[in-house]
Amino acid sequence: MIHYHVLAEVAAEHRNALVAEGTARRLARHARHALRPRRAGTVPQDATSYDVVVVGSRCAGAATAMLLARAGHRVVLVDRAALPSDTVSTHGIARGGVVQLSRWGLLDAVLAGGAPPARRVTFGVDGELTVRPIKARAGVDMLVAPRRYALDALLVDAARDAGADVLTEVAATGVLRDPTGRVTGITTRDKSGRTGELSARFVVGADGLRSSIARFVGAKTVESFASNAGLFYAYVASPAWDGYEFHLADSAFAGVFPTHDGQACVWLCRPVPLLRPISRAGSRRADALIRELLRLAPSIGERARAGQVCSPVRGTARMPNYIRQSHGPGWALVGDAGYHRDPITGHGMTDAFRDAELLAVAISSALRDPGSEATALAGYEHARNAALRETFDLTRALADFPPQSRFLELQMRFAEALDREAHLLASMPASPGTRPAASAA
Repeated sequence: MIHYHVLAEVAAEHRNALVAEGTARRLARHARHALRPRRAGTVPQDATSYDVVVVGSRCAGAATAMLLARAGHRVVLVDRAALPSDTVSTHGIARGGVVQLSRWGLLDAVLAGGAPPARRVTFGVDGELTVRPIKARAGVDMLVAPRRYALDALLVDAARDAGADVLTEVAATGVLRDPTGRVTGITTRDKSGRTGELSARFVVGADGLRSSIARFVGAKTVESFASNAGLFYAYVASPAWDGYEFHLADSAFAGVFPTHDGQACVWLCRPVPLLRPISRAGSRRADALIRELLRLAPSIGERARAGQVCSPVRGTARMPNYIRQSHGPGWALVGDAGYHRDPITGHGMTDAFRDAELLAVAISSALRDPGSEATALAGYEHARNAALRETFDLTRALADFPPQSRFLELQMRFAEALDREAHLLASMPASPGTRPAASAA
């Protein structure tokens, strides 16, 4: 059993102080921000000291920067990529992630950007289909699967609107340390090759699976396991997509996440050796994916064959599964930089949103009262580890593709865990400067 109350306790502990200081500090932060124009690929030369440097501007990093900036802290968000840009992701957001977007006042913008609300879920087992409406729970009555180039850009804009500086096409090349070994900032290189430094009281690594910050600070891996699962997906345009879909067959798990422009992310997950008909198909991978879907999940395959494939087939195989040390003196990790698991359970974006808030609360506490740093960051790690425990273990079991009856049992347990988490997230105190989405149930 996950101790979900830990998440609420961590957030509620600092709420009053955040609200009290957040308004005044945020106004001052906005004033300073307005006076300092920034360009992509340029490290500022006039003022390079911040409360927090966040490296990595996708779901976890942009959300962390946004929440810290909304609390009135001086934040810079750094990414080596040009934005907006896409990334490998099936991007179906679980209910808990939709709850977070609603709580942060961003869900309406996600919908306005063209991501369709999914209001029903279809479950298929050996071709037999069950359709269920998405009920109003935890304050939301929909799921949503926005393309990453759209969602990540929206989150970066929200961080910028909150007062964070945003530097794109700037790579972190190392960390700065004081004589005690505490991390005090990062070294950088911009797109023209110019080097620089950004000093901060905290450095947050949100730079993904192959996190440079985790490597620079020597973050230890505290737990890991190997997975033999692989996944292929493509975007298919069709008027037939109507809600999330999950289909199970022998050693196969397939699904549909409707997204922008009448398209859906259509995916198939299997043990890697069983995906060879697709992986070895070369330029005809799209045809091979549809053939496999026709055989394993006919309802999806038939609609995909009748639709239009709008993208190359992308995929992953044997993704790493690990839990890393989450923090140290002057640094912390969030999102895939600190914790990653196989996409068979498709919960990474919700994990990122949850942990971004836990970390923002902990860092805010430490910035207000440096003497509380050890306790606050230990609380973040404890809450994060409690929250991920059940889904990490279920991912390990599901990635082995057990017999169908066992797979279904594990999926039911996973759905129950997601429901508990969504209710907990919905009950957490609002961060300063946020209003729930108007579209929330």
